Amino acid sequence: MSAVSGGNMVGRSTGDRVILFLAILCALVMMAPVLWVIGLSLKDNKELMADMNAVFRAPYTINNYINILATSSVFRWILNSVIVAGGLTIMTLVLSSLAGYGFARLNFPFRNALFIIVLLGLAVPEQAVLIARHQLFSWLKFHNTYHGLILPGLSAPFGVFLMTQYFRAIPKELDEAALLDNASRFKIFWAVLLPLTIPAQATLGIFTFLGAWNDYFWPLISGTKKEMYTLTIGIASTQTNFAQSEGLGFLMSQAVFAGAPILVLYLFFQKYIVTAVSGAAVR
Repeated sequence: MSAVSGGNMVGRSTGDRVILFLAILCALVMMAPVLWVIGLSLKDNKELMADMNAVFRAPYTINNYINILATSSVFRWILNSVIVAGGLTIMTLVLSSLAGYGFARLNFPFRNALFIIVLLGLAVPEQAVLIARHQLFSWLKFHNTYHGLILPGLSAPFGVFLMTQYFRAIPKELDEAALLDNASRFKIFWAVLLPLTIPAQATLGIFTFLGAWNDYFWPLISGTKKEMYTLTIGIASTQTNFAQSEGLGFLMSQAVFAGAPILVLYLFFQKYIVTAVSGAAVR
């Protein structure tokens, strides 16, 4: 028995090492483009014009990042992206949490039918309503405004679905106990149930923020003035043939500068994503 057990442990150890090696290999392959962009951002533009292989050898410089601080509009674009993505995330969390609580905990006429209608929103592509939305926002004079960039994203059927399912997984005995203590429905929602949904809210918030931060389609249509560019539109506007041939290092430094906040955000909130996913798996 001991010999068999020892053989199983050796086989398992070898299998674990193979899996670990493959995971590291896949991580390196996925990191290669990121490392390439960082390397280009640390090279002088003239040196890259002479030889692209210069990225693999010293010297390196931070002049491209200094030029961002001195001459680029990237800070204005970042501010716009922070306002749009932050505002959209906060409002989506508020609306999705309230809707999720209502669908999961309250009884009202046509509740199931309304929930199905909300879910049908997942099947409607943004392009299908683009012309109507553009005409509506033109009539309301919402283009080139922050609320014009934020409002379309508040239609978040996935957020409503996620929060509804999370509220349904919470035992109803908590509501009953709070009702016995004469707690109002809002107090039950705010003080009892909402703190239990933090993992789901963190997950929804991260996905919403990332989607809004990287959104290109609607900001390209609605934000036509340079001062209203979000970061994705602003960086895309610099990607001319001239920028790619003579300012590649500067262009890559802008990409790194734009991606750094997202990386920090993910590293800070990744434990909530793991908690939400594992919790959903258990349920």
